[in-house]
Amino acid sequence: MLNWIRDRFRRGPVVPVVRLSGVIATGGMLGGRSLSIEAVAPLLKRAFETRGAKAVALALNSPGGSPVQSSLIAQRIRLHAAEKGLPVIAFVEDVAASGGYWLACAADEIIVDPSSIVGSIGVISAGFGFQDLLARIGVERRVHTSGERKAMLDPFRPEQGDDIDRLKRLQAEIHDGFKDWVRERRATKLRGDEAMLFSGEFWTGKRGLELGLADGMGELRATLQARYGDKVRLPVIGPRRRLLQRFGLRTGLGELGPATVAALEERGHWQRFGL
Repeated sequence: MLNWIRDRFRRGPVVPVVRLSGVIATGGMLGGRSLSIEAVAPLLKRAFETRGAKAVALALNSPGGSPVQSSLIAQRIRLHAAEKGLPVIAFVEDVAASGGYWLACAADEIIVDPSSIVGSIGVISAGFGFQDLLARIGVERRVHTSGERKAMLDPFRPEQGDDIDRLKRLQAEIHDGFKDWVRERRATKLRGDEAMLFSGEFWTGKRGLELGLADGMGELRATLQARYGDKVRLPVIGPRRRLLQRFGLRTGLGELGPATVAALEERGHWQRFGL
């Protein structure tokens, strides 16, 4: 508490830090640990409204997720930056890939560690097919729809060529939006063939810098102290904890099952990048 009070009234430039860490998904899909516009919007508002702020720093560590939530968060960052006239600097930790890189592009500058993972500018859809399992255990699948496409990509029946074609068209549209965003934010900085940059491949921070996917290498505190002086204050803007959470209390074991599934799902996102 004393350190907080001292930092609060200490003179010097201020650069609030917003930590964006986790899989990007609609609020609640991953047990409340995901990045969504619902969860992030209040943090961004507080950061950009910090008195005396010289810039806003984003501490990024995300393997991606929902393209819609990625877009909404990125747009909100740009809206606040334009309203307050503040530069935004993204610091990539382990990974800013796929939707995580979408968020990084909302910054005016992207700083990476040489071993960070960046890129993966693409769209993926993954699932399982269980039709043979149902036949093996003697279960009959019954589906009745109004609308011939309503049961598209049903995992309990064989894939249909028309369904796959339609999915690929949807993915191409989303991918085009992703590419347009990267071009808009890094138009004059990208180096290399677009077919490679937008192939879904990902690279180390060092290689990403060579390709124009990042602007420099460094660590958050050291970089900001070099720019704004040793007395720069870096308050971390985090979610306000509820009263029960502050005292370490829990509400029971009712969420154990969903939490386990959420943890496995989240783990899958990270493992794509060897993390």
